[in-house]
Amino acid sequence: MGTDSRAAGALLARARTLHLQTGNLLNWGRLRKKCPSTHSEELRDCIQKTLNEWSSQISPDLVREFPDVLECTVSHAVEKISPDERDEMKVSAKLFMVGSNSSSSTKNAVDMACSVLGVAQLDSVIIASPPTEDGVNLSLEHLQPYWEELQNLVQNKKIVAIGTSDLDKTQLEQLYQWAKVKPNSNQVNLASCCVMPPDLTAFAKQFDIQLLTHNDPKELLSEASFQEALRESIPDIPAHEWVPLWLLRYSVIVKSRGIIKSKGYILQAKRRGP
Repeated sequence: MGTDSRAAGALLARARTLHLQTGNLLNWGRLRKKCPSTHSEELRDCIQKTLNEWSSQISPDLVREFPDVLECTVSHAVEKISPDERDEMKVSAKLFMVGSNSSSSTKNAVDMACSVLGVAQLDSVIIASPPTEDGVNLSLEHLQPYWEELQNLVQNKKIVAIGTSDLDKTQLEQLYQWAKVKPNSNQVNLASCCVMPPDLTAFAKQFDIQLLTHNDPKELLSEASFQEALRESIPDIPAHEWVPLWLLRYSVIVKSRGIIKSKGYILQAKRRGP
């Protein structure tokens, strides 16, 4: 194991929290050599290359400090939105919860995205359906704690609009009737249904909910896939101790031209054990 990996391994063995952010993928240059075929492949590639780049730039001071929170990033790719440009940009995010964790992770993810991008609020946040146990269908009770956090963030002006993903007509109707801040969009995976379900389309039209499409897999990031990426980037560390809590994918689009100016990933992981 090289010096870089040894330093990274020592830090990961002592830290409790890992914040990983890719910066703007459009700024990656040499790091982005191939076009990934799936979102899962892109994410895995991003995690590994961010870890590798971070490992190569660890300072002796950081190793001496052994911080509880590690900020792992591709420094040359970090790009904040200037205040002069903010009104011309639409900043959107999709939040994926990984495993069972506190709904307060929602606020952590949004706060971190705002900090990374240098903005006061996000224009739109869509939450992917939170994971449920095998054989258990998603219910309103599963969604409520996350939606309450999103509503608070809207009321505190950290988000303008909030939406859902992969809800059928019944699920969307139940959420709409219960929620104080109504969903303004719902993503549908056309790989699973080919066409928009008529009952969902009718309900969305009646209540002015925008129906969008996506092609994300059911589980974009799992505990196992994150640990494998960690193990491949930094061998000989107890990767099984690290558990991802959430993943946020963002995009910054120039409103007048529809051009993507920036896109990237941010994730938070915690270390189990003593």
